[in-house]
Formats: sequence, structure tokens, C-alpha cells
Amino acid sequence: MPAFNEEQAVGAVVAEVLSAVPGVTCLVVSDGSTDATAERARLAGATVLQLPFNLGVGGAMRAGFRYAVEHGFTYVVQVDADGQHNPRDVSTLVDALSEVDIVIGARFAGEGEYKASGPRAWAMKLLAVTMSRIARTRLTDTTSGFRGAGPRAVQLFASHYPSEYLGDTVESLVLALRAGATVRQVPVAMRERAGGVPSQNAFRSTIYLVRALAALIISLTAHPYPLRETDTSATGRTGSIR
Repeated sequence: MPAFNEEQAVGAVVAEVLSAVPGVTCLVVSDGSTDATAERARLAGATVLQLPFNLGVGGAMRAGFRYAVEHGFTYVVQVDADGQHNPRDVSTLVDALSEVDIVIGARFAGEGEYKASGPRAWAMKLLAVTMSRIARTRLTDTTSGFRGAGPRAVQLFASHYPSEYLGDTVESLVLALRAGATVRQVPVAMRERAGGVPSQNAFRSTIYLVRALAALIISLTAHPYPLRETDTSATGRTGSIR
């Protein structure tokens, strides 16, 4: 869970993850938080990786994937620290990882009532169409932060996870697809934030459209990295990250 100043929600989210997925390790990457995020996550039972300054979601995720590789985890599930993702869906994502490298928990695939509007919705639809063609499978929610990564994707992301804006969703997915990763989506229902302040308004949604398109272009022209085969016979640990 990359978390930046999420003291209002992170403790309850960590507790719910540990309750819903018994035996899981929950890693919270406190991304330069200036509040009690790290303390409350730790008290709730999480392992905490505290970054000295804010790197953004992409940088925090790369740190999380590096932690996963260094500590022998095979699977990583990315979960928001604000409570929007339901930890009960984690097992659904992990089950699907037996057949593909990356699983996306999709908001627009038949579950829940999540809706986007304006420029943000336009960007999401354009990205979905483009990504579906690249992935050769239907993807409706390529900006979802609720994702699972299997062994090959974990290794790739530990070394090359993009740190730019939208790198944690758009660019990371393109990077993985160009490396030869397989992707699937599963329907999930999103919830309201448990705390904090939403980052989007009308102006920011317009900026989102421009930056989403820029992120897509950059990721399509970047140097591709190959996937590496991994030996998972000695490990079977699952990390719940973000």
C-alpha cells in the first residue's frame, strides 16, 4: 500500500486486509508521509517501509516490489490505502494469476456502480481501447490501482516500475505488455474513500486527460524490457502491497 498522509484510513484498511486474507503479509510504503500514517499502519499489523521523502505512487510501488523480491514473495497485490478496494477481492485476483502475469480489478466490468465523467471518462475510454488492442484482450479499466502481479511481473517491476505520473497504472501496464506479459481483468466493485480528500475536480480532470495521453505515448516509445523466467518452486508467499 503506497500511502501518503493516509492516517485517517490506513489502520482500518490494514486491519481489514489481514482479516480478509489470513496469513497475508501487508506492506505499507509510507511515501514521505508527514502525519501518523506509518505509526497507525504498524499498530494495525502492517510491515512498514518508510521513505524519507515523497516519490509518488510509482516510486513507492517500485520500492514495494523490490521489497517483495528481496524477501522471496511470489505474488503481489496492490491495494489502495484509502479503503476503496475491497480486500475480499484479493483472493479473486490471486487465483487468476495462475494463468496470467497481471490481473486488473476492473471497475467497469459489470460489478458495482462506479462512474467517471467529463475528460477523465474520455481518457479512460481511450486508454481502454488502446490497451485492449495492445493486450489482445478486452480491458475496460486500465487506470485501476487494484492489481495483482505474478512472479515474472514482480521481477520486472522491481527493476523497471515507472515513477512518472500515471506510471503506476498506464505506463507500467504498457511496459509489461511490451515485455510479453499476459493480462486479464476481473470485475470488482469500488467503495467510497474511508478518509482523506479525493484528488480530482473539473480542472484536474482536464489535466488528467492530457497527462494520460502523454503517459501512453511515452510508454509506447520507451525501451522495452524482457520478462525473466523465475523459479517459484521454493517460494509461495503472497504480499499485499499498496
